[in-house]
Amino acid sequence: MAGHNTHRTLLLWMGWASAATVILFGLYLDTGVWEFIKNDPIKLSWVIVILFILGVAINFILTTFITKESIATANIESLAKEQGLSGITPTSDKLAVNRFFMSLKKVTMANSPLDSEALLQLELARYQRTSHNVAVLGNLLITPGLIGTVVGLSVTLSGLSSSLDALGHDEALLLEGLRKAMSGMGTAFYATLLGAVCGGILLRVFALITEGGIEDLYDRIMKICLVYCAVDCKPTPEKDARSLVAEIDNLGRNVVALRAAFSESTLAIAAFREEIRGLASPAGDGDDIVSLKEAIRLQRHYRLLLKQEIKLMDQINRSWWPSLRKLFRK
Repeated sequence: MAGHNTHRTLLLWMGWASAATVILFGLYLDTGVWEFIKNDPIKLSWVIVILFILGVAINFILTTFITKESIATANIESLAKEQGLSGITPTSDKLAVNRFFMSLKKVTMANSPLDSEALLQLELARYQRTSHNVAVLGNLLITPGLIGTVVGLSVTLSGLSSSLDALGHDEALLLEGLRKAMSGMGTAFYATLLGAVCGGILLRVFALITEGGIEDLYDRIMKICLVYCAVDCKPTPEKDARSLVAEIDNLGRNVVALRAAFSESTLAIAAFREEIRGLASPAGDGDDIVSLKEAIRLQRHYRLLLKQEIKLMDQINRSWWPSLRKLFRK
């Protein structure tokens, strides 16, 4: 039963997909609708078929995700029955159920106010929006069917008008007008049929299946929270004490790390002080001191030369501007 429950949405989807295949095959045999699609003069039926295939593909992807979520929920439920919320340790955040219980554990560890229903609705909102979009797409497919009906009736009236004008004196024009009128009636009939069947029936039922799967997933997750994790989710003074102890432990670790950093800084400053004393002490190595002083003297001399060079270059670069300005004044 557990395996059947976890795959219920997928089984319903496959069953309805089989029924939809039979329905479309019946249309192919009984009405010749696919011949009309191939020879549709306004290509409106192509739009209906393409949107229908797109909606079915999106709905199937959503069904696979719901099935994965249902399997993960079953595994989490078995863990929660034995160990409660503390036994639930999701490692991946790709699934909504894992993200929900990870957030739930963070909230309960902080002993903060919890609104599990709002949190769960937030995690499942993406699935609900996708299923709703498929249902809206099914409703929209009826609109091209109605447009095809109007266009077909317009073509029919035009053909009938031509036939009436040619009645009694031009048999060829009469037959051409009747063919045009029949083509318009076919466009109106088949466009309405495709829009109503593909959008009004098939896609709507696909959307209802996924919406039912999402609602079932919501109910199962809420049952886990209310039955197996209720004790862990309830704020208690013990949780406050555990949270305070955890914060004190974290503060102690920070103090230890800060002491270690101060010790390293003290050693570094002492080593630096010894280096400075060694350089300033006349008891050090004479050659090293002389070479260091010579290097400092050369560095100062080089700095003065560089400063003078910069001043000269600045004067050279600016010398043309006064002359140019005088030239324009003249």
